[in-house]
Amino acid sequence: MNLRLTILILILILVLGLTSCSPIIQGLYGIKNPKELNDKTIIRYSEKYNIPLTDNYKLDTAYLTFLSSLDSTNFKEQIKNHYQPLQVLYYYKTGQLESFQINCYAGGFPNLNWNRDSIFTTFPPRKQAPIDSIISLDLQLKYIHPLSQTISFSVENYDYIIIVYWNRLMGRQSKRLIHFVQENYKLAKDYKLKIIYVNTDNIFALTDIEK
Repeated sequence: MNLRLTILILILILVLGLTSCSPIIQGLYGIKNPKELNDKTIIRYSEKYNIPLTDNYKLDTAYLTFLSSLDSTNFKEQIKNHYQPLQVLYYYKTGQLESFQINCYAGGFPNLNWNRDSIFTTFPPRKQAPIDSIISLDLQLKYIHPLSQTISFSVENYDYIIIVYWNRLMGRQSKRLIHFVQENYKLAKDYKLKIIYVNTDNIFALTDIEK
């Protein structure tokens, strides 16, 4: 990419803003329009994104109601963070959140820079998004549903439970995030880990319908 084109793109980002969801910005980042997915379609995208079908889940749309019920005066930023389309939450087996990655802290263009400041070069990854305690591991698990080939597990059998929120909506950014998580997994030789992959497309399709 030549310098003039790079400058032009940066100007477009500044003028339009990533959060504006303009067609130009969506296209540059590979973001798709929200769309409700049935289980069969979620599985198809799971295979495309290298997600083990035995660890495949979808997020209950009631999760939106739960987030909306939280105290937005005291927890405005925390609620916003947990609304993000791409997230990775590293919970220790006792239930506390130890590492939290979300799209809006990643930076980067034209791909989100998940390994910014080399945070994924250690396990668990270094701090990216602020850690909070508004959603425990038990609450996270309450709002996810297994798909047809999902195999159940017991939290007690693992040192860390890693929850990856992914979707078709974010296109290649989802696929890249999953890759970083799976590579980081290889660094955790002294721990027993469980990664579960939670599709969130229907949450954002519902939000789009309600606008």
